[in-house]
Amino acid sequence: MDKFTGKIWVLGDDIDTDIIIPTEYLALKTVQDMAPYAFSPLRPELAGQIKEGDIIVAGKNFGCGSSREQAPEIIKALGIKCVIAKSFARIFFRNSINNGLLLIENDKLQGDVKEGDEITVAINEFIECHGKQYPVTSLPQNLVDILNAGGLVKAMQRRNNLKV
Repeated sequence: MDKFTGKIWVLGDDIDTDIIIPTEYLALKTVQDMAPYAFSPLRPELAGQIKEGDIIVAGKNFGCGSSREQAPEIIKALGIKCVIAKSFARIFFRNSINNGLLLIENDKLQGDVKEGDEITVAINEFIECHGKQYPVTSLPQNLVDILNAGGLVKAMQRRNNLKV
C-alpha cells in the first residue's frame, strides 16, 4: 500500500456521518447492505458510481457528527482507497485508521482538482496530480502498521501471532 493511483470524487466541507450513512440505514444487517446508501442525502447516485480504488477529496471537517464506526467502514466497503481532506473530525480520523481506511490531510488539493481527475498517492511522501506534487504529513509507523494490516483488530492479531 505504499503507492497507488485512483480516480477522485470531490466533496465539500462538513461531510458529516449522517451524510456518509444516514441513521435509517444503520438498522440493515451488514456494512455491505448499508453501502449503497452512502452519501445518499447529498448525492444519491454516488455510491453506485464509486469503483474499487477510487479516492475521495473533500474540504474541511470531514466525518464530523456522531462517532458511528459504520461511517469509515462503509467508505472502505465502497472500495475507496483513501480520503484526502483539508481536515477531519478527530473521532472519525481514529475510527478510520482502526478500520484500515487511510486518511490524508491536505489543504491545497481540493481547490486544484476536479471530479474524475486521477491522482497518485505515495504514503507518507506526496500526492501527485497534473504533474504537481503536494506534500503530506507522515503518519507514525504504528498507524501505518494498522493500515497495512487492514485495521486495528487485524494488526493486533498479526502482532500476537493469532490466526483468524
